[in-house]
Amino acid sequence: MQVFFSRGHLLVKEGIVMKENRQPMRVALLGLGTVGRGVYDYILAREDMELAYVLSLTLFDGITCKIAQSIDEILRDDTVDTVVEVIGGLHPAYEWVTGAIRAGKNVITANKLLIAAHYRELVELTAQYGVALRCTAAAGGGIPWLTTLERTIHQEPVTRISGIMNGTTNFILDTMHTTGGSFESALAEAQRLGYAERDPSADISGADIRRKLVISSNIAYGRVLREEDVDVFGIETITDADIAAFRRMGRVCKLFAASRKLEDATVAYIEPSLMTPAMPESAIPTNNNIISLTGERIGKQSFYGQGAGRYPTAYNVLQDCVDVCRGLRGFYTDRLVPTEVDNSSVRRRYYVRTNGLDKWLQSHVDKMLDCGIITKEVSVAEIHAWARERKQSDPGCFIASLR
Repeated sequence: MQVFFSRGHLLVKEGIVMKENRQPMRVALLGLGTVGRGVYDYILAREDMELAYVLSLTLFDGITCKIAQSIDEILRDDTVDTVVEVIGGLHPAYEWVTGAIRAGKNVITANKLLIAAHYRELVELTAQYGVALRCTAAAGGGIPWLTTLERTIHQEPVTRISGIMNGTTNFILDTMHTTGGSFESALAEAQRLGYAERDPSADISGADIRRKLVISSNIAYGRVLREEDVDVFGIETITDADIAAFRRMGRVCKLFAASRKLEDATVAYIEPSLMTPAMPESAIPTNNNIISLTGERIGKQSFYGQGAGRYPTAYNVLQDCVDVCRGLRGFYTDRLVPTEVDNSSVRRRYYVRTNGLDKWLQSHVDKMLDCGIITKEVSVAEIHAWARERKQSDPGCFIASLR
C-alpha cells in the first residue's frame, strides 16, 4: 500500500520528495445534517478545496455549489476526486460509498455503522482501487483518535484500548451525578443541547460505542472483530436510585469500553463501570470523551476531547480531507486477520439491580445493598450472558462493574 506523508508543501513517498498538487481538491458532500453543515462551513473557508456538489434531502438557503440530483451525477463527474459521506445509516450510504470507491474517488466518512458492518469489504475495495478511505470522525468525535492509532501501530504494537467513547451517554451520566435528576430529564437536556439524537437508542444502548470499539480494535490489532460478538450493556435502565447508591459507595458511573489483544483471541466489551475518584475517567465532564491506548514500550497514552457536536466531529472530517488533499491514500491499516472475542479471562465484581434473585445470582452474592447487590468476582462473559437472559424477564435490570 502506498502511503504519502505531508511535509509542508512537499510530499515524501518512499524517500522521493515531490511537489504537492496545488489544484484544489473537488469535493462532493453527501448529507447536510448537523455534521454535514459543519463540514460545509469548513470547506468553504479553505482555498485548497472546492465544494463541487451537495446531495442531501435537507437543504438551506444560500448554498453556493451545485445541488446534485442523484449520486450517479457525482460518480460520473471525473473532476470530483473526493466524496464526503455524512448521511449516516447503512443504506444508501453503503451503495454510495462503494460506488464512489469503484469510480476511483477518495472517500471520507463519519459513518461508524457502515465501517463496522462492512469493514473487511471496504478495506479490500480501497486497496483494489488505490484510493483513500478515511473515517477519523467515526470514533472519538473531535479527538483525532484513529489517526493517532495509525501512527502508533507503525512504531510499536498496541495491546489495549479503553475509555469513554460516547459524548451523549457521558453527558447523561455526568448530569445525573451532578444534579441527582432522573435519566429521562438528563436525556431531554442532552437532546435540547444537540448532544443526543431524536432517537437516542444507538447511544444509550451502547451500540454506538460498540461500533467505535470494533473499528478501533480492528485498526490497532490488525484484526477483524464481528460487531455482534462484542458484549455490551447500555445505560437505558439506569435510575436516580442507582446513582444515589453509587454516591454512597464513593463511586462514579461511566459507560466504559475496553479491548485487549490476546494471542489467539480478543477481549472486547462495553458496560457501565463504577470508578473511584482516583481514576482519570471518573472526572470526565459533560459530553467529553477520553480514549486510551497501551503500547508495548510507551505504556498507556490517553486522549481527551469533545465526543459530540457539529464542529468537533466536522473538524475530524475536514482533517481527513486535508490529509487526502496532501496525498494520503489507503486505509489506516491493511491487516485483516479474523479473530474471536473471548471475555472469559476478565473477572470483576458487579453491582446488580433486578427483581428478585435467581439461582445464578444467589450463588454469586457477596454483599446486599438497599437497591441491589454486589457480586463476587465473575467473568465479563458470564455476567453479560446472564444479563441478556435476565432482560427477557426483567427488562429494567441494571449491571455495572466495579473497577
